[in-house]
Amino acid sequence: MLTEIHAFLGCATPQAWIDAALSQQDLMLIDHKNCEFKAASTALSLIAKYNQHVDLVTYMSRLAREELVHHEQVLRIMKRRKIAPQPLNAGRYASGLRRVVRSHEPVKLVDTLVVGAFIEARSCERFAAVYPHLDEELSKFYFGLLKSEARHYENYLRFAYHFGEADDVDKAIVRVREVERELIETPDPEFRFHSGIPASA
Repeated sequence: MLTEIHAFLGCATPQAWIDAALSQQDLMLIDHKNCEFKAASTALSLIAKYNQHVDLVTYMSRLAREELVHHEQVLRIMKRRKIAPQPLNAGRYASGLRRVVRSHEPVKLVDTLVVGAFIEARSCERFAAVYPHLDEELSKFYFGLLKSEARHYENYLRFAYHFGEADDVDKAIVRVREVERELIETPDPEFRFHSGIPASA
């Protein structure tokens, strides 16, 4: 599955991000917790906006619950490590991707699902990139998240093809991939779980 995800993404995580993550693990965990909550919120938002699509609603309901479980798991790790939650401003990644979402339906839903697939794919790729370098507890936890993130990526993409024409979905993937690659490979003023190259690198 990682081979497929690497092919789907436009680039690999730069070493400079991995180095920053390892030197700022408290911040990485705080933002990871926030990402899990945002993922649950995104699923709930899709339920609210597209409640006429029963299969999508059913899946997103399960996804929201799973993301909240992950949120609680990160919170427990933070508590054991005496890492206090703190407010963090959102990074540029998700908002940068959503700027390419078309504003009219049904392609707005298709683009939103494609963006979701990229976010989940990048999360999976980042867990894979960083877990070998972490302590036993965190390494085991991040390795355990690989399958769920890969499954989320697959399902977001599956729904995109379900609701859109294959050719249009393919074009949306190409469009989002280029934006995602730029966000990952260019200097970023702040470190976040999905940030680009640290500006100081």
